[in-house]
Amino acid sequence: MSTPVGRQCPSVATPIAPFELIPEPVVLVPENRAPHTIAQWQGLADGLLTDQACAFHRNVEISSRYAWLYKALPSCLKWAGMAAIASHHVRLALFPLRLDTDRSGYVDIPHSLGRRRLLLADVDTIRATNNAIFNDIFWTHLAYVTADDGIRRLRSLLGGRPDYAPVLAGFEAIDRGRRVLEDVAASAPTRRWAEDLIWAGNIQLLEHEQRALVQPHFDHLSCAFARLVSLGAATSFEVRGPRGELAYFTSFYLYSLTRGMPRVLRADSWPRITRYDDRWRWITTSVVPHFRKLDADMRRIDASLGRIFDDARDYAATPCVLPPVTEQSPRRPAKDNPPQEPGT
Repeated sequence: MSTPVGRQCPSVATPIAPFELIPEPVVLVPENRAPHTIAQWQGLADGLLTDQACAFHRNVEISSRYAWLYKALPSCLKWAGMAAIASHHVRLALFPLRLDTDRSGYVDIPHSLGRRRLLLADVDTIRATNNAIFNDIFWTHLAYVTADDGIRRLRSLLGGRPDYAPVLAGFEAIDRGRRVLEDVAASAPTRRWAEDLIWAGNIQLLEHEQRALVQPHFDHLSCAFARLVSLGAATSFEVRGPRGELAYFTSFYLYSLTRGMPRVLRADSWPRITRYDDRWRWITTSVVPHFRKLDADMRRIDASLGRIFDDARDYAATPCVLPPVTEQSPRRPAKDNPPQEPGT
């Protein structure tokens, strides 16, 4: 019988930080060693994260990986910047999992799922949603930004996948806008048009995220948890200071009961963040405009993302330790590990 040994669960990559501490994406994934299938790209992306059961470490890493991609091409990868901040807020919703977390950060997820009175199954659904978004969309950004002709690579990978059609359409718009911005002869009005096109492409990615990934998970949340999530759906985009927080603050209920009140009255039902139409109106008319304002202020957004990088370094300094295993008791994978693509 083998001796049980606790195993640290570090990331494959150097802890995410500004570029002086981690390679740029094109260095991490050289074009001559790039994956050739969606499943391979997803596997590469998942290899940048810790184990599913290291829920808090993994969440911080997901947030910082998004921030890392945004910083690689901030003029174009707006979705990644928004996703970094949104994922960073998910850590607050995961807090009840601390009841079944050891000192290193390992979460006994099966035990947590047994605490039904504490809505921990709903909390785990939020965790799984965050992982599903990363698995579905992160790799597309990595594939795009690490190629000399990123859109050509995505066309090859996504062209025969109807489920990824909105994502490819979004990147087509982003790439067209990018080409205009890279043209030094482009006029100021043309450049503004290109910036709007890039934002439109990123909103297509956001719509795919919300419709294809978030909503199917949210449909399984209990009514009680849905109310709690609706109340807590607010952000100031990690901006600090009274004036800054007020300028960038947005809340689902505050929006719904002020600017969104006419629609609430017509619908004759209380707004819920778990209802797609209610959530999408808030995102497009309040969240995206607030982030677009932040995106235009490089000093502020660098400070916001810097806090995410700081958290990532702190967690990397104390790796999550998985429980001991023996040959007779192999570890079972977490329930939301991504399936492999057939034929790859």
